[in-house]
Amino acid sequence: MAAAKGKLPGSGGKLTELRQRILFVIGALIVYRLGSFIPVPGVNPDAMNNLLGQSGGLLDMFNMFSGGALGRFSVFALGVVPYISASIVVQMMGSVLPSLQALKKEGQAGQRTLTMYTRFGTVALSAFQAFGISVALMKQSSGGMPVVYMPGYGFVLSAVVGLTAGSMFLMWLGEQMTERGIGNGISLLIFAGIVAGLPGAVVHTLGMASNGELTVLMLIMVVGLVLAVTAFCVFMERAQRRITVNYARKSGGQRAYMNQTSHLPLKINMSGVIPPIFASSLLMFPATAATWFSQGHQARWLQDLTQMLTPGEPVYDIVYSVLVIVFAFFYTAIVFNSQETADNLKRSGALIPGIRPGRSTAEYIDGVMTRLTGVGAIYLVLVCLVPTFMQSYWHVPFYFGGTSLLIVVVVVMDFTAQIQAHLVSHQYEGLLKKANLRRG
Repeated sequence: MAAAKGKLPGSGGKLTELRQRILFVIGALIVYRLGSFIPVPGVNPDAMNNLLGQSGGLLDMFNMFSGGALGRFSVFALGVVPYISASIVVQMMGSVLPSLQALKKEGQAGQRTLTMYTRFGTVALSAFQAFGISVALMKQSSGGMPVVYMPGYGFVLSAVVGLTAGSMFLMWLGEQMTERGIGNGISLLIFAGIVAGLPGAVVHTLGMASNGELTVLMLIMVVGLVLAVTAFCVFMERAQRRITVNYARKSGGQRAYMNQTSHLPLKINMSGVIPPIFASSLLMFPATAATWFSQGHQARWLQDLTQMLTPGEPVYDIVYSVLVIVFAFFYTAIVFNSQETADNLKRSGALIPGIRPGRSTAEYIDGVMTRLTGVGAIYLVLVCLVPTFMQSYWHVPFYFGGTSLLIVVVVVMDFTAQIQAHLVSHQYEGLLKKANLRRG
């Protein structure tokens, strides 16, 4: 009786758990930001910043993803890019190799094995990138100052160990945030890196306006474009194509059936922010290689290629658009299986009006998903390239780019959706407990 009159037992448990999860995410992000200021020994920070400023382009974008850690050459300089690349490669191989396809069907045990492969791949990619960057930096100088104080094998070893350990720690931290916090931990780390640079970008833009580099009209247009792109991202990320599905249910007797109507929701952008990030990763290789071999005459063609693949150049825009479209279709094919969806509908006694169950249903869903993915790929290209033109012609800071806005919008929407789901689950459990108390 006391429990029925007063507060339901455990009614505050879910809210307490939600508060603890949010606090865990905040604490993890603080650790991430503190770690981005721990430098790798032996690097001249001023020369490193000057070198990064001269390179520009895609390197600026990856410096943004790492929250400025690349510019400071901290232990978190590689960020979570090796982990993202390794996970995408494992997923791609999983759709090609029969052995990995079999692991996908084994449930949690198979997923643990795939996760182990992803971690090994992250270690290999991190060590490879760290070795290449450290060897390249020993040959670089900026403003008459060498980037590395004491070049040699000792510096290469310390850089490889430090950068690889930093990437592995971020991978572990992201997994802990996903498990013990709210939202996807890796996405939240990228989000934190972007948001950390927003205040400086805003101050820089206002400084350009006060110095006369940006007129008041252009500043208003920049703000309006940022708001418009943000609203467009929110609209497209929430957009769905709902396919009508009918369920036949027995309502009594042997021949009495009652039809129930439901919907199969299909998102327009099923691939999320993976296509822009992976396309940018591929386009970064020529820029990185040109930085490594910038002092060699035989790399002249590589420097010319890097110049053509600079954001704002026509070749870059074309190649980037093609890569985004290709990866949008490819990643959607990985995460969504139309045949499996059709089989699930058939097992649950559901059918799409006018479409036969089984193979015909799978072909219909696949056709709808192909058209949706085409629209979603065009949306990603527009969002990522329109702000690039703004950066090229108005020299607006890169933090206002379409890729960064897209990541921020998607992560915030996913974070708020999971909080709402947690609250709804709490309310539902509270109602069930209340009903059980009444029955008792």
